[in-house]
Amino acid sequence: MKFIIIGLGNFGASLAEKLSMQGNEVIGVDRRLEKVTALKEKITHTICLDATDETAFHSLPLKNTDVFVVAIGEDEGANIMVSALCKEANVKRLISRAVNRLHEKVLGALGVSEIAHPEEESAERWSKRLCMTGYVDSFELNSNYSIVEAVVPTKYVGKTIQEIGFREKYELLVLTILKNTEKQTTFGKSVVTTVLHGIPRPDTQLQSEDILVIYGYNDHIKSFL
Repeated sequence: MKFIIIGLGNFGASLAEKLSMQGNEVIGVDRRLEKVTALKEKITHTICLDATDETAFHSLPLKNTDVFVVAIGEDEGANIMVSALCKEANVKRLISRAVNRLHEKVLGALGVSEIAHPEEESAERWSKRLCMTGYVDSFELNSNYSIVEAVVPTKYVGKTIQEIGFREKYELLVLTILKNTEKQTTFGKSVVTTVLHGIPRPDTQLQSEDILVIYGYNDHIKSFL
């Protein structure tokens, strides 16, 4: 996939590096030359420009990019301006960083539906979310191994743990299965609760929308998903 990350502070730079390590084409953009220079040898491309300048912004390869990440954090005004330019340009997918609740509300008013909160979510989690189909959440044990929650891929619905061959084919361990169930409260309101189904047996059959909790090597998890 092709990404443009605008704003190469701690979060933006870390995300750019992790996405590049996963084999993606990443263009890092910042108006500070020192930030661009620091990443020059670590990601696919770096560009030094002020993305709040409309002419400069439109010089970027807007149509050929899969995901835009506005990672600017220290200047809320610049973040909002660049996010607005992305929405106006109808980019394929936009993720913008919010530094507080008011900032998030402004981004929401612009029509930005995917918001990153680096103070709560790591660049590692975002890189997995952007690269893995069906990804829900993850816990990174170290740089190579993780525990990941992911929706069962469609092609495996109706098959058993044994038939899929998690250990033999993918070298993964299924720790448990989460199922979302809808219940009625005393006042007739529907609420969705997540039920944990313990350690699955080899003959456990996977259902649509089951959430697998799997442990393994990051590349093997990505291959499975």
